[in-house]
Amino acid sequence: MPAHATNPSTTGSTDPSTAGDPGTAGETDPLSRERAHLAASRAALRAMREDVENLDIKDVTANWVNAVVLTAQIEDRIKALADLSHTPLFFGRLDYLHTVGAEMAEGTPGESFYIGRRHVHDADGDPMVIDWRAPVSQPFYRASKKDPQDVGLRRRFGYTSGELTAYEDEHLSDPSAADDPLTSKLLQAEIERPRVGPMRDIVATIQPEQDEIVRSGLSGSVCVQGGPGTGKTAVGLHRVAYLLYAHRDRLARTGTLVIGPNRSFLHYIEQVLPALGELEVKQATVDDLVTTTGEGVILEIRGADEASAAVIKGDARMAQVLRRALRSHVTMPTEPVVVVRGSRRWRVAAYELEEIVRELQAREIRYGAAREALPRRIAHQILVRMEEAGEAPDDRVQDAVARNAAVKQAVKVIWPPVDPAKLVLRLLADPEFLATHAEGILTPDEQRTVLHPKPARSTRSAKWSAADAVLIDEARDLVERTHSLGHVVLDEAQDLSPMQYRAVGRRCSTGSATILGDLAQGTTPWATDSWPEALTHLGKSDAVVEELTAGFRVPRDVIAYASRLLPHMSPGLAPVTSVRESPGAMSVELVPDPADLDSAIVAACEQSLTHEGSIGLIAADARIPALAGALAAAGHTHLSPGEETTAASRLTLVPASLAKGLEYDYVVLDEPAAVVAAEPDDRTGLRRLYVALTRAVSGLTIRHSEPLPAALEG
Repeated sequence: MPAHATNPSTTGSTDPSTAGDPGTAGETDPLSRERAHLAASRAALRAMREDVENLDIKDVTANWVNAVVLTAQIEDRIKALADLSHTPLFFGRLDYLHTVGAEMAEGTPGESFYIGRRHVHDADGDPMVIDWRAPVSQPFYRASKKDPQDVGLRRRFGYTSGELTAYEDEHLSDPSAADDPLTSKLLQAEIERPRVGPMRDIVATIQPEQDEIVRSGLSGSVCVQGGPGTGKTAVGLHRVAYLLYAHRDRLARTGTLVIGPNRSFLHYIEQVLPALGELEVKQATVDDLVTTTGEGVILEIRGADEASAAVIKGDARMAQVLRRALRSHVTMPTEPVVVVRGSRRWRVAAYELEEIVRELQAREIRYGAAREALPRRIAHQILVRMEEAGEAPDDRVQDAVARNAAVKQAVKVIWPPVDPAKLVLRLLADPEFLATHAEGILTPDEQRTVLHPKPARSTRSAKWSAADAVLIDEARDLVERTHSLGHVVLDEAQDLSPMQYRAVGRRCSTGSATILGDLAQGTTPWATDSWPEALTHLGKSDAVVEELTAGFRVPRDVIAYASRLLPHMSPGLAPVTSVRESPGAMSVELVPDPADLDSAIVAACEQSLTHEGSIGLIAADARIPALAGALAAAGHTHLSPGEETTAASRLTLVPASLAKGLEYDYVVLDEPAAVVAAEPDDRTGLRRLYVALTRAVSGLTIRHSEPLPAALEG
């Protein structure tokens, strides 16, 4: 698998057919022809964009509404056709042995396809770059010497600052060639390329086991268990891009959503899908989902729970308590309903009203839907009496009866409206009300734990916690069905409570989901220990669980060191096997005098800054102010998580609580014992440390003055 640099030797390389490899006359250098094809492809993409920009919609729109919609669609198309200078237009080429989809005479050369992030065609409509999601591109990720899938040659391209500088060939039809994609120098170089700026796509480096998940169908849900560096987040994002390609019309109607653990994480990943040409995927945290609607913010989180209270509020049993409390507002009728129309009085007896109420309760429909159905059921009873009396009422009469003051008053008494926030506030503020509806579900101690210590007088003055907001969302869904999307991606899913899983599941109750996480990185007191249990709460118990164990990001020495913690925090979970060698990637040093620790950390950061790429200084949250002061005193500026790194500003100071999901070329870890001690229990502390240890792509430096945790020393 020879790699060819800027002035490559053609020895051992395959000179492609000129039919599939555009170039200028007289050029014999394959790299020059590939550069010519890149230039021609960029010109074709510009022409595609200009064609859209020059569209005149005046003659094709019937009214202003159509014009507005079409204008928005055109603007989105223009954005999708942007040529990102820092993003290679294509990254690979497939030379098929035969023409795809056609019978060829023996010995006739096949077709060549350039594989890239989006489709590009020339003025005649012939493809110059094939979208990586197209079926013809699939062998780029899955073909091997054992299963060449009719591919004779797979070529990978290397880029420097957007310029094509190298190529590398795999001869899949050659039985003597190596059959290990991880021996590819260009592939390794792309994986190890310094990380400055937001997360980038992995479309050029997707591995076969990742590609199978990416291309799995829309109808089924997939749960991906993946350790640090296995690419689970990128796989989930690329699956969204693939599903939008394969099912665009359906998902355009139903919508897609990516859910992340916090805003810093979402900012870090937000450029992946636009780089693949997908602009319409929304992003949110769970807190965003339960505190906002299409009209804006409906609830503000201003409070925080003790861990013990948050665990109980996040327990799935709270859904039963809420349901009981809501249904308790229904009162069985004791008086008849009498409707006067003209000179006639129509009466529905109390026992008949009770039958209607019990029938609606038995149907298990939502509280609000049942309340809307009740007046029409009462009106139907009266219409039956009218017909028995010889009248011929129609739908207008039924509507009028349903709006009659007597009927409306009866409905108000029998099935009164309920405000979800007021319901939750009463449960958490009124011990008797909670005890009545939590009996047999929560113990008396648990009931006392979830009660607000200082009950608020109103929903506006209440200092709602994140767990309270999820309870209100559950109550809101009991009253009125939550809108469901076509596909939802849930990242860092191991950290959700059962009630949070239910909140997410409501958003994809009629769609599918991609669930991403690592049980070993669960750092909340309510973190799940079992994917089947989590998927049941999510409403996706039939989801297929896939496990990624091959690490492509974290160096072998680093992941092996971090994996010492697994038996102590997640026994039975398979450790990640890194495919990357990175000699000298780790440094662990004791600083004997605690007074010297800050200066040792600053020195470690300065040493890391001599390398290319991003630097992350990770520390226990309580240590952040002291380290910020030490950096400032030494003349170093730093970023906060979520701020974009640049060539001029590459150092980010990261509280351990926000490190999950982020990655840096070099990580300096301050005082591991402090990271563990900051959590409420040892298991959670070790998991937080495991996260911090596995954020490094190229190197990890640890400085400590306290003894290392015993599990790590082992």
